[in-house]
Amino acid sequence: MSNFPSPFYRWRPHPWHGLDIGPDAPRIIHAYIEITPFDFVKYEVDKVTGYLRVDRPQRTSSQPPTLYGFIPRTYCGNNVGSLSPNANKGDNDPLDICVFSERPINRSEVILNARVVGGLLGVDGGDADDKIVAVLENDNVWGDINDISELPEVLVERLRHYFSTYKLVPGEEPRMVVEDFYGREHAMKVVEAAIRDYDEVYGE
Repeated sequence: MSNFPSPFYRWRPHPWHGLDIGPDAPRIIHAYIEITPFDFVKYEVDKVTGYLRVDRPQRTSSQPPTLYGFIPRTYCGNNVGSLSPNANKGDNDPLDICVFSERPINRSEVILNARVVGGLLGVDGGDADDKIVAVLENDNVWGDINDISELPEVLVERLRHYFSTYKLVPGEEPRMVVEDFYGREHAMKVVEAAIRDYDEVYGE
């Protein structure tokens, strides 16, 4: 008789494909964190190995204002693209998520429960590149927030500015455009669309 807890992973699961989407999706989901507000380097999960890979050093002094990662078992394909009026399709990546936490979390490769409160409508090179906005579920300051409209305006402004500028190259037109932000109800539709896209591409 095994003494291992159930479920138990004898080997490390792939963070995109092997982790659960969350306890109450699309309202409360798991977020796998790749970058913290203390990072000056863009890290990204390697899609083959599941390990964290250095993508690029940030060109500017801009730092992410929140924890930043993705929602496991999501994919931005045609369903996500259809919710973005000026996008051709999704960006073929897992759905990005930004998580507010009052206490500093200074390490990446952590999993947390996040409550979806809204999102940013982003388009990167013609592809939908939405950023879901969430709060740490049991956070003592932000835990009772239910919609992005309840967050201080300056925090949403920082998110919008970061994603509008983090890929800027002097002398070139910006690839990433943050067109607007939206509330919880639409954000949950985007999460549901990303779940459908994942099932269509990777489902059995």
